[in-house]
Amino acid sequence: MKNLFVSLLPVALLATGAVHAADFPAKDKPITFVVPFTAGGPTDRVARDLAEAMRKPLGGVNIVVDNAGGAGGSIGANKVAKAPADGYTLLVHHIGMATMPTLVRNLPFKVDSDFEYLGMINDVPMTVLGRSTLEANNFKDLSAWVNQNKSKVNLGNAGIGSASHLCGLMLQKAMKVEMTAVPYKGTAPAMADLLGGQIDLLCDQTTNTTSQIEAKKVKAYAVTTPKRLSTPALKDLPTAGEAGLKDFEVTIWHGLYAPKGTPPDVQKKLNDALRTALKDPEFIKKQEGLGAVIVADKRVEPGEHKKFVAGEIAKWSPIIKAAGVYAD
Repeated sequence: MKNLFVSLLPVALLATGAVHAADFPAKDKPITFVVPFTAGGPTDRVARDLAEAMRKPLGGVNIVVDNAGGAGGSIGANKVAKAPADGYTLLVHHIGMATMPTLVRNLPFKVDSDFEYLGMINDVPMTVLGRSTLEANNFKDLSAWVNQNKSKVNLGNAGIGSASHLCGLMLQKAMKVEMTAVPYKGTAPAMADLLGGQIDLLCDQTTNTTSQIEAKKVKAYAVTTPKRLSTPALKDLPTAGEAGLKDFEVTIWHGLYAPKGTPPDVQKKLNDALRTALKDPEFIKKQEGLGAVIVADKRVEPGEHKKFVAGEIAKWSPIIKAAGVYAD
């Protein structure tokens, strides 16, 4: 009888999983999107817009956002990696998924094996900004000013591992000059100090900079994409290539992840809901208004999403190692 019980146990567990997947998501149990950065930042904004767009295809379930920032985005990511694999705790992360393996010492999880990849959300261009009182009025003048002042130039970022930090590394590499990095605990204080003139430059996502550019509170010098953007507030900005800076293209992307072992049926429901959300007119309008481009290619498929991230890890690892920066 004992042997019969043991032999039937896996079947019972599979049956329980099947029922769980069929019932997912429960009406009275909210789904949590963990954002590994502070509230009010660009990734937080993407997550909140996505949460609203995914509610309907998931049957109207409540989706809440939990901000768990720190250590290059690894604290929030670890929270999801260690969460129950039931589909109710998900991670919305950006390019940090590709930089954490190199950037964070003693990473408590493996990016390639401790998550289920659910699909990519968007691509977000970066903009090179200066304080409003900066004497340079175009990128050519800015380049001359930076080369003249070098380490006297204060280049802000939202903390080690943030999108603005990574963009800043690429900018310095492309300009072949080392500026003084000024890290903040989030995008909001970095932008506040740029607006106040306490720092000279900031390279950050259009989702965080478009409104400031539109209000002419900062000087915008370039976008980091191969082609100009169509967003009204950004359409006149030259690309870095047009401005004379070669090999400087940076796009920050966002993806959706679940803990490893999440039932395949639950993964499919989440991916289906993501695909529906990415076609939602209101979500598209909000994202495009901020300069973001909704993913409409095969990277929305889990397998292709994972393959893309592997390529990004290979791209960023030597850049981070060369810079010698780490987030402990």
